Amino acid sequence: MSEIHITSTLDTCGTCCPMPIFRTNKTMKEMAIGEVLELIATDVGTRVDVPAWCASTGKTILSTSEADGKLHYCIRKDR
Repeated sequence: MSEIHITSTLDTCGTCCPMPIFRTNKTMKEMAIGEVLELIATDVGTRVDVPAWCASTGKTILSTSEADGKLHYCIRKDR
């Protein structure tokens, strides 16, 4: 497995739905195709919201992890 090259990091810790997805969408619009965003969140709703948002907007989740109560997602902009 190759290493993921993170282009940008977005920390949404402490915010609740819909803010993590709203801020992710805004950040992704400013990124180029192929770039990777690391999203850090504490809202457990992102476990469902992030995959659904990615599926509907043409993004790919490259990895997910959880540490110290924080959820980490690496998302690639494909379109």
